[in-house]
Amino acid sequence: MKGLVVGFVGLGNMGGALAANLVRAGFEVLAYDTAGPDRTPLGARWAPGPADVARGADVAVLSLPDGTVCEEVVRDLVAVRDRRVTHVVDTSTVGVSAARRLAAMGLAHVDAPVSGGAAGARKRTLMVMYAGTDDHCAHVEPVLAGLSDRRRRVGDRPGQAQALKLANNFLAATSLAATSEAVAFGTAAGLDPAVMVDVLNAASGRSGATADKFPDEVLTGRYASGFSNTLMAKDVRLYLREAAGLGGAAAVAGVTEAVWEAFARQEPGADFTRIYPFTAGIAESSQTGGPVSEPSSTDSTSRTTSG
Repeated sequence: MKGLVVGFVGLGNMGGALAANLVRAGFEVLAYDTAGPDRTPLGARWAPGPADVARGADVAVLSLPDGTVCEEVVRDLVAVRDRRVTHVVDTSTVGVSAARRLAAMGLAHVDAPVSGGAAGARKRTLMVMYAGTDDHCAHVEPVLAGLSDRRRRVGDRPGQAQALKLANNFLAATSLAATSEAVAFGTAAGLDPAVMVDVLNAASGRSGATADKFPDEVLTGRYASGFSNTLMAKDVRLYLREAAGLGGAAAVAGVTEAVWEAFARQEPGADFTRIYPFTAGIAESSQTGGPVSEPSSTDSTSRTTSG
């Protein structure tokens, strides 16, 4: 779009696809990633660092692994005295508390996490859930439209979109882990997993895991959704932390967290859909009397450039 320059920080699986969408939507895009210029989408310009984004862009979009990294980047943007950037759109999953801190750092902030994976980003079908003041949201609406065809404003305060994203990822993590256990159980009883998934999708057990993850990634053996188990474990951990802070129920979340932490510890960085062979392996070990990994929490987090 003529006149509006968008800075994009974080060009991993998700960020690279979103930045490319903005280029195709007609924006001038100034892109930066700690991994170097090789990740710059075709049609975007490379920025040597966050300070260059601050001086050259009107709106900065972030796609980073956690709140700590986001705060470091926003701090770098704010520190530039002759900055051009006025607004930040944060598509990262950082949690409610971090979003509130980011909104208080000196730039107009729109909390805008996304769900749908890198494939959804490329197809422009991923959901952008966003929250912020009327003025802030109106200013960045063209940028949000450039990211995806599916978006919904869910609140007027930064942190509200993060709450919804954490709830979504908790449900996704729980359903995928539970479906993996159920399919492993059925397979052990002699059922064909493909038949199981077909029937589950026509019955009350249907979920995103049975509708998408199992048919696309597990049954095909691809295991290439583009989202890591380390990031999923981080998101469930964030959900538990925020739920505790709000005094919410978290009995199921505690079990879900233990499963994902164990998986991330055993296969750090693996595609999150590999929770099925991980779960099936535990089931096989139980049946044969072999050792079973006991889930326990860990504080390790991914330091990749994009979630």
